[in-house]
Amino acid sequence: MKPKALLVEDTAEFAMLGANLLSREGYEVVEAGDGETALTRAREVNPELVLLDVALPGIDGFEVCRRLREFSDAYVIMVTARTEEIDRVVGLTVGADDYVTKPFSARELAARIAAMRRRPRQQPNPDVRHFADLAIDTGAREVHLAGQPVPLTRIEYELLERLSSAPRRSFTRVQLLDSVWGGEWYGDSHAVDVHMANLRKKLGESGGDPRFIRTVRGVGFRFEVPEDE
Repeated sequence: MKPKALLVEDTAEFAMLGANLLSREGYEVVEAGDGETALTRAREVNPELVLLDVALPGIDGFEVCRRLREFSDAYVIMVTARTEEIDRVVGLTVGADDYVTKPFSARELAARIAAMRRRPRQQPNPDVRHFADLAIDTGAREVHLAGQPVPLTRIEYELLERLSSAPRRSFTRVQLLDSVWGGEWYGDSHAVDVHMANLRKKLGESGGDPRFIRTVRGVGFRFEVPEDE
């Protein structure tokens, strides 16, 4: 599977140039034309590299980079039409890895990308499971969706933790009860359905429109990895 690159550029000419260059470097390119969209797409696709224009509609590239660093360790190259030293300093201060000015040389940019990819990034936290824009921190027992915390009860969290421990594996209601209650539940196994309905609601889905949690008829439930993972 190709690594993903997020191209954030509102000028058609440079968007085309950037997309072609990133494709030649072996990336699957995802594009955004403004800062807010860029942050949304970054949460969705978890890119390896972000090619980020400074001058954008709405929030500028500096603010995008600052917010991006709250949840992503992607390589970030900032691009601007200006040459002021202060731009470069600010860009690096908010977390950019490198900085180029327009019009940039395709050969130079390719060389910078290659150099960055040789530098190891921070290793991902093994306690955090990522599924598209859903993050489950099993160490902290916290869940975030699209960067926002999802307040779960103990039972809801443990159901989600158990299901997500083995994506696409079907669990019976009895298996889930044993995981959550430790074999000390003696009531109707369909009590799981009530907690599952509440969990689905908090994840922004329903049984009729599942994204992460799918009902397996006659069996129980399974965790589904979204297609945009």
